[in-house]
Amino acid sequence: MPLPESPVRKTVAGEAAEAPAESGLRFYIPISTPFSERRPRTLKRGDAFALFDHNGDIVGSGGSPEGIYYRDTRYVSDLRLLLNGHQPLLLGSAVRTDNSLLTADLTNPDMFAEGRLDMPRDTIHIARCRYLCDRSSYERLSVRNFDSRPRRVSLVLEFACDFADIFEVRGKKRPARGSVSVRVSGRDAAVFTYAGLDGQTRRTAIRFDPAPDVLHQNRARFDLQLEAGQRVSLFIAIDIGETADARPVSQVFFPRMRELSRHMRRSAARAASVDTSNAVFNEIVRRSMADLQMLRTETEFGSYPYAGIPWFSTAFGRDGIVTAIEMLWVDPGIARGVLRFLAATQAKEHDPAADAEPGKILHEAREGEMAILGEVPFRRYYGSVDSTPLFVLLAGLYFERTGDAATIRTLWPNVEAALNWIDAFGDRDGDGFVEYQVENDAGLTNQGWKDSVDSIFHADGTLAVGPIALCEVQGYVWAAKTHAARLAAALGMPERAAALEGQAAALRERFEAAFWCEEIGTYAIALDGAKRPCRVRTSNAGQVLFSGIARKDRAARVASQLLGPDFFSGWGVRTVAAGEPHYNPMSYHNGSVWPHDNALIALGLARYGHADAAGRLFCGLFEAASFMDLRRLPELFCGFRRMVGRGPTYYPVACSPHSWAAAVPFAMLQACLNMEFDPAGGAVRFVRPRLPDFLDELVIKGLILPEGRADVVLRRYGEDVSVNVTDRRGAAAVSVSF
Repeated sequence: MPLPESPVRKTVAGEAAEAPAESGLRFYIPISTPFSERRPRTLKRGDAFALFDHNGDIVGSGGSPEGIYYRDTRYVSDLRLLLNGHQPLLLGSAVRTDNSLLTADLTNPDMFAEGRLDMPRDTIHIARCRYLCDRSSYERLSVRNFDSRPRRVSLVLEFACDFADIFEVRGKKRPARGSVSVRVSGRDAAVFTYAGLDGQTRRTAIRFDPAPDVLHQNRARFDLQLEAGQRVSLFIAIDIGETADARPVSQVFFPRMRELSRHMRRSAARAASVDTSNAVFNEIVRRSMADLQMLRTETEFGSYPYAGIPWFSTAFGRDGIVTAIEMLWVDPGIARGVLRFLAATQAKEHDPAADAEPGKILHEAREGEMAILGEVPFRRYYGSVDSTPLFVLLAGLYFERTGDAATIRTLWPNVEAALNWIDAFGDRDGDGFVEYQVENDAGLTNQGWKDSVDSIFHADGTLAVGPIALCEVQGYVWAAKTHAARLAAALGMPERAAALEGQAAALRERFEAAFWCEEIGTYAIALDGAKRPCRVRTSNAGQVLFSGIARKDRAARVASQLLGPDFFSGWGVRTVAAGEPHYNPMSYHNGSVWPHDNALIALGLARYGHADAAGRLFCGLFEAASFMDLRRLPELFCGFRRMVGRGPTYYPVACSPHSWAAAVPFAMLQACLNMEFDPAGGAVRFVRPRLPDFLDELVIKGLILPEGRADVVLRRYGEDVSVNVTDRRGAAAVSVSF
């Protein structure tokens, strides 16, 4: 993702070097107030999402990302509640387990008049309840007087709409922007309009029910006379674009809330459910599933998991694919939606401005003003080297999981186009490896998943110069061709299958010869443009195991190294081993811990029979999540060594929630359970299943098979695991092998 490292890098000797070139800082996110420090409350529905503070307010000034957003534009930048001119005291706030509602309980502070206590704290209670539905935010303010005598209170809501592009919120300066106007409409609404430089008009309407006593362009005031024990309710709707429902907000609030709850239940029912003997892990799993349901956005091609809030709430190719892989055993429908969406957006022409070439799979899509105007290159951007082979790999894994030949047959032209891109465009110099070289100076410098400007470097600390061939990408290509061969055979194309198998075998030999570095006991992170290996110990080698391209004896050495103290922080595997140049546990890609990276590594460890190592990673991430706000794994966290009595250290601008982090608990379960699916036989087999130390029992309900579902209970007895089927619906066979 476009989030480069620190603007100052270090040389090998440790002295400060000059900042990277401006091209490396284009998408740097300046930090004035750490995002992690505020830990905002998050809601999302479709293409709209919102960030609130714990009071339920929006304080979008001073570099804070709080606000209500729609399609990369912040439609509300300020929303603050005052009681008699004071900020209310926070009693507590929470997001409901299914992420549908934000509630906050507030009260008055001690209030003085003429030097005496006029209203003791905890006299007035304010209960805020808010949710998103379609392109509207609905809120109820329930105000109650707990005093034994009447109280007169004034509630003021201050609001503003800056219509900032998401890249402006992230800190990018613009030479010019459109104009904002505001008008009061009647007694009960304020309407903000932004005339954009892209020719589009964006609109926010803030409606009140009942009408406030005083309404100005940026302020509404309610004067309430509350008898002893009396409760009154105020309703607020914030509509993006045209008003979703013109009825009074009080008439809409509860029906739409019930509609949202029904939708959440239907959505959750599509996937298998997980329950365990560990109450904390159950909270983590429930939050993960709710986050994935929230981040999934319905498109005409099916639902797509948007990457993360706030910076990446849009379709990212790599992130969607990895999330689908992690969730494949739980809900294969995610993979189907991802595959169909990415096939529909696959590049068909050569467009250097978008880093697009025929057959290439999308990196990201944006709909904000800056993308439309070309101020950032991401309107439809293809600057990732790995999305294309990962697309083919996902197609193969999806078929292996579901046997859905009809979908694969429809997608086969897209698979062939992706394979052609790998051979014709991905291999830029004909050496048999897929490389990237920036075509668009405004785009990303590095185009693997570690896309910081300083994330690919040599052992002396110098940055690699392209074309760059990443080690894990060669593994993805090998896996893509291996799976594509199976798809071709299943579709009745034996000659094509044989050709792809031959290409995969040749790539494996070339890979071992070029990337293995005996002196560091692992695979080089990359080959630079001169074909020199970047001999640096990184977590990328763990993703080599995930793909399966690694030689078994070398995989064992990589596994041992990844669980050693230089890599394993106690919470997870660092992206770069301690002691390497550029190692910094507070960096984005050079020493931090990424949960999804660890999940893919765990799947790779399990593939090569290192179940105990996979279990250690699972335990570390479980314990990390147990310390996290809302039991939610963020996009990444710092790679500091684990200390007794302390939780992991937050990364200041990490997205939370993030789809591929939310999917991690399910991928970790897959690594432990080692499930193999036989869709033709309607069967699932658990091969030498293990459960981590913190789980004695695991219950899976509604495990999806092509013609049925099954409920399964797994229990741990030391290192052994029993598997029992408690219910079958339709054709569903379950077996276990040791």
